[in-house]
Amino acid sequence: MVLQKASVTKALYETGAFAVVRVPTVERGCEIAEGLIKGGVHAMEISYTLPNAGEVIAGIKERFGDEMIVGAGTVMEATTARLAIMSGAQFIVANMMSDEVASICNLYQVPYAPGCTTMTEANHALSIGAAFIKCFPISNTYGSQLVGLFKTPTPWMPLMISGGINLDNLAAWVKSGAECYGMGSLLTKGSADEIAKNAAAVRKIIDETRAAAK
Repeated sequence: MVLQKASVTKALYETGAFAVVRVPTVERGCEIAEGLIKGGVHAMEISYTLPNAGEVIAGIKERFGDEMIVGAGTVMEATTARLAIMSGAQFIVANMMSDEVASICNLYQVPYAPGCTTMTEANHALSIGAAFIKCFPISNTYGSQLVGLFKTPTPWMPLMISGGINLDNLAAWVKSGAECYGMGSLLTKGSADEIAKNAAAVRKIIDETRAAAK
């Protein structure tokens, strides 16, 4: 099944957490994916800080199919965005905002989450079709109180937090109202079994915190 923009965005919200992955081989990427799936986290972002990112995306999609939503990260310009999408990336994340990347993502109906620091950037990103606003790098600086700064004037703004999240503060982020949470070492280090254990802990916190808020 080919997931389009609306269904991928919905799936990212439902899983909540995703792993931010930088790996030297397809095999290691698949090992991380195996652990994530066992622990109940069905999304991961493969960073284009490494030149093999497209191969890793394609390899994970070939092995796990619809069990894993695979996106591309650190996508700073349109050429990389299209290459990532052609490799099978189902969502695009960046450390900055690009109108050209947004245009490519809209063309192929792929969710785009640009990194934004100000309300001006964030509102512009929404106006050009961003599915999430990635609060980067300011989530590390402000913590979960950041969500209120964005959502009080624009409560419809979907926020992606990436950076500084751990098992101790994840519940606070969920309670704050942010929609999606990217995590690095917590969901990428160690064996598949160790990753599965951490992923299960993340899944439990998200599910229980959301349930308590209803």
